[in-house]
Amino acid sequence: MTFLQQFIIAIVQGITEFLPISSSGHLILIPKLTDWPDQGPLIDVAVHVGSLLAIILYFRKDVIGLARGGFATVGLGEDPEQRRLFLFVLAGTIPAVIAGLYLKLGGHLESLRSTQLVAINLIVFGILLGIADRIGKATKTYEDLSLRDAIIVGVAQAMALIPGTSRSGATMTAARFLGYDRVESARFSFLLAIPAVAGAGLIAALDLAEATREMQLDAFGAGVMTFFAALATMMFLMNFLKKASMMVFVVYRVILGTALLLLF
Repeated sequence: MTFLQQFIIAIVQGITEFLPISSSGHLILIPKLTDWPDQGPLIDVAVHVGSLLAIILYFRKDVIGLARGGFATVGLGEDPEQRRLFLFVLAGTIPAVIAGLYLKLGGHLESLRSTQLVAINLIVFGILLGIADRIGKATKTYEDLSLRDAIIVGVAQAMALIPGTSRSGATMTAARFLGYDRVESARFSFLLAIPAVAGAGLIAALDLAEATREMQLDAFGAGVMTFFAALATMMFLMNFLKKASMMVFVVYRVILGTALLLLF
């Protein structure tokens, strides 16, 4: 893999992971729109791990709080509020874990790397995002999170394993339908990504251990560049959502999805 290909993959992943426009869908499109070979799911997971490290750094206070909640859960601390939030994030992760293992063990990941599937999901879930953002109330905050809400958002995250859906888009759509405002929806969406992406990263690390030296270096380089692109994008998005709607992302998804259906 050339440095230019690594760089483009990292920039695309870093920007699209946090914007509700589907990072996995855009990664699949890169080889379709260029002469480069498909980078494969291992590189895709490596750049997602780069995004994960950006999430941990940006939301470090929330991550520390969740860690305290984890310690409290096993009896190594006394913080009932953090323990509650930790358990809810854990519960919201379970659907994605089950779906991810099913796709991985069943060998279905490659079959989902379809341009037409990406295009359809960009349009369908983009429209759902627009509806949720338009009619969703803004009455709940992260502290109002319930077990029911966590599971519903978790199921949405599991659905986002299908390329073109967008993990952040699906989870923010579900959260907006449940009554969380834009910023809080994004906040929970990103925190919910931590265990899911970390789990996928662990599995990919095991596969990378058996990969060629060149593949390992490609994955490392792309992941590092993704970290910086993702951190900059997250800072932009959290400020953007304080004063604007998600309609610009909806329009982008519908236009891109329609163009892909016409082109391919």
